[in-house]
Amino acid sequence: MFSYLRERFNSHLRERSRRRARLVSKDGRCNIEFGNVEQSRFVFLIDIWTTILDLRWRYKMTIFISAFLGSWFLFGLLWYVVAYIHKDLPEFNPSINHTPCVENINGLTSAFLFSLETQVTIGYGFRCVTEQCATAIFLLIFQSILGVIINSFMCGAILAKISRSKNRAKTITFSKNAVISKRGGKLCLLIRVANLRKSLLIGSHIYGKLLKTTITPEGETIILDQVNIEFVVDAGNENLFFISPLTIYHIIDKNSPFFHMAAETLLQQDFELVVFLDGTVEATSATCQVRTSYIPEEVLWGYRFAPIVSKTKEGKYRVDFQNFSKTVAVETPHCAFCLYNEKEAKAKEKKGYDNPGFVLSEVNETSDTKM
Repeated sequence: MFSYLRERFNSHLRERSRRRARLVSKDGRCNIEFGNVEQSRFVFLIDIWTTILDLRWRYKMTIFISAFLGSWFLFGLLWYVVAYIHKDLPEFNPSINHTPCVENINGLTSAFLFSLETQVTIGYGFRCVTEQCATAIFLLIFQSILGVIINSFMCGAILAKISRSKNRAKTITFSKNAVISKRGGKLCLLIRVANLRKSLLIGSHIYGKLLKTTITPEGETIILDQVNIEFVVDAGNENLFFISPLTIYHIIDKNSPFFHMAAETLLQQDFELVVFLDGTVEATSATCQVRTSYIPEEVLWGYRFAPIVSKTKEGKYRVDFQNFSKTVAVETPHCAFCLYNEKEAKAKEKKGYDNPGFVLSEVNETSDTKM
């Protein structure tokens, strides 16, 4: 029992030591931080709209509640000051003929309630501004305008946060692993992507970036060097009819960075394949980008994806997402170089090249038959 637990613990440690840092997580979040930024953080306040939209919900709701409560309390204090200066409060014992600036403000609590009623336009009718002092009228107008601005900004920020196309990206999913196998007689890297909604992404475009550390001929080490990876489907990589799951593939030819990799050396490589899907949301016409990444441990050599689309008896097409990331082992060359050498050898056999070392020698035949 203890030996089994020790073996599991050691395997877990080996797995953790083998785990690689990735720039883009599987759900598309970027794992990067900025240090020693010389510009002041007040720069972010210049673009306050984007700053508010990028905040997490807990911070956004804290600002939302604080903005309203703070404005109500601040104007409540101002209304109390107006009543205090005009001697409308009960402690001043106003006469019966005294006309206050605001009816029925008896203290700080009633001043806060009047501020709340004014800004949210409740209008109970119990407390109201009179025409006695211009200061109260000006304060009423100023609070009404500022209240509309606060309402518009905060409600607009929450609505924009809810309707961001970033949330639409959560209904686009990629396969857990990428596979390498033959497709159409060529060695390809394949990835499956699916749209979980029936509404389409208009003008979809798929592409990839291979991130790796390279050393230039001048000896400079470039971390996260980006190499373009072209992904296509049978109809191209743009304007996809994205109603059912698609299998996108990258042809591993002599121009591909995967050309010099092999099944035996794939896990020894240090790279991260980031895949992007850009499109326009059909419902809102907002642009949307979905991204995910694959590290060498998530690229399976010699596999293909299991079929998931079938046709029912009623004539409908059914997509079985249980097999979405399921893979099936297939016969695959262990490297792209071997596949192309095999094709060249077969092509030479068909062409029938002459052997320059072959010499035709004539043989004189003599007859041993005597007459």
